[in-house]
Amino acid sequence: MPDVAIKQLPSEDINRAGEVDRSEHVTRGYVFRHGVLESQQVDWHVPRWSEDPASGFNVQSRIDGWKPVLDRGGVLLGALDGDRLAGFALMLPELSEGMAQLAGLYVDRAYRRLGVATDLVTEVERLAREAGAENLYVSAIPSESAVGFYLEHGFKPTHEVNEELFALEPDDIHMIKHL
Repeated sequence: MPDVAIKQLPSEDINRAGEVDRSEHVTRGYVFRHGVLESQQVDWHVPRWSEDPASGFNVQSRIDGWKPVLDRGGVLLGALDGDRLAGFALMLPELSEGMAQLAGLYVDRAYRRLGVATDLVTEVERLAREAGAENLYVSAIPSESAVGFYLEHGFKPTHEVNEELFALEPDDIHMIKHL
């Protein structure tokens, strides 16, 4: 196992997000309908971040979307293997009263299933509790790997969605964890 350290990074390091290889092939996905989380067979090829401004997976557009989170007091955590960015998490201490948000979690393909995501989420939870949050909200990509990870870590699908986030990500699985 590589020696990965979780550290708070300066906000401008969000520009390093493209260093993380987010690619994966997804064969199981989820939908949340009528209070039931349903698994379905899918065939999604999630590519690396693109530098192409016309791409739906453009890294700069994602970075631009995360900057307002940082401007509102968000925290950027990096999982660092030496100087290499193995993953990162973005946390907003107050999405709403008593509710923090895990606004982003990405782990490089080479570092998956090594505990990096768990370490990042553990630190997000600690910081959220420290900020006074009682709950942590995440809008999860509906892949088996993402939703399965959050379920294993105590998150539960919710009907009490954040309307703003739901409008942006209606296909995601919106989940809450009581801290």
